[in-house]
Amino acid sequence: MHEMAHLFIFGLGYTSRCIATAAKSQAWTISATGSSGDVNFADEAGMMAQIAHADYILSSVPPADGGDPVLSSYGAALSGKRIGYLSSTGIYGDTGGAWVDEAAPIGIGRRNLRADCDAEWLARGGQIFRLPGIYGPGRNPLERIRSGKAHRIDLPEQVFSRVHVSDIASGVLAAISQNAPAGAYNLGDDMPCSQNAVIEEGCRLIGQKLPPLQSLDEADLSEMARGFYAENRRVANGKAKRLLGWKPAFPTYREGLRSLL
Repeated sequence: MHEMAHLFIFGLGYTSRCIATAAKSQAWTISATGSSGDVNFADEAGMMAQIAHADYILSSVPPADGGDPVLSSYGAALSGKRIGYLSSTGIYGDTGGAWVDEAAPIGIGRRNLRADCDAEWLARGGQIFRLPGIYGPGRNPLERIRSGKAHRIDLPEQVFSRVHVSDIASGVLAAISQNAPAGAYNLGDDMPCSQNAVIEEGCRLIGQKLPPLQSLDEADLSEMARGFYAENRRVANGKAKRLLGWKPAFPTYREGLRSLL
């Protein structure tokens, strides 16, 4: 990476803002689209100039209208550029609690459109960062507990993976700064577990009473939340550790929750 390298971000949201902040601390200059960005996605001339000038281009824009909005509008301009894409481990679907790594099949769960976009960025030679449940400052189980919105669901075998947003930032920057190989990288913590375990630890930390153990029907969850509980998997992070030298600062939900007190 040369001095004052330029990172251009499509979609400056919760996770990509954290990545941008970490990149600035490593002397990257940042420009971005999105409601809190400084570039207008619809300004084609301005966008083409940003893309041409960027040393690395990262997209956090989710699928829309049956495809990837970034590739639909500016895919041709990305040819020959170093690119990355924030994807989801939801593309692995339900594995009955089994471990999945980057070689596992994708597109067999709820996130078929996301899987199609993931595959398209992969085919273009991108670094794909597959993310599980994201938490961090301003968006975490402690806040849900305090607001009375936390649930404990009676699904004894259900487990999932999660990652602190700052660990996503360190993993993405490791890949970008080292010019790591193209391909998919799972960025999740070391300890997949039940959502109930996370809520119970959060309640212990802040001295709150446990929410009742409920069935899915009793909890009256949104369709999105019900979909979350319909899938059960453990996401392996060994590839990111081996190839990126990445080590999560919050290897389990316990350290992550303590950091948010």
